[in-house]
Amino acid sequence: MNRCLPHLRHVMAALLTLSTALAWLLPLPAAAQATMARTPLIPQTAQRGVLVVTQPPEVLLDGRPARLSPGARIRGRNNLLVLSASLVGQELPVRYVRDPQGLVHAVWILTEAEAQAKP
Repeated sequence: MNRCLPHLRHVMAALLTLSTALAWLLPLPAAAQATMARTPLIPQTAQRGVLVVTQPPEVLLDGRPARLSPGARIRGRNNLLVLSASLVGQELPVRYVRDPQGLVHAVWILTEAEAQAKP
């Protein structure tokens, strides 16, 4: 059994070196993504409106009652997901898509520049 130990030490040293090298390389793409400008993929079929979350999943879209779908996704101004409960009472300019049942399924909160741009 002693004959295997020197071989295992070399393998373990190589694995340690490889994992250390990968640990230095993996954070780079995430840092590069943080500096990129927001480029949300909002479909052309998305409608514009003003969203007010009253009591999740209940919302108002342009003053009319609506409901978020069970799998609804709300993307913030930085294109990250936002929980509907954190938006209660705020009037937000948005683009949104409804699912086949008429529930609001996808929402993108617009930045000031996006809100002022013509559709």
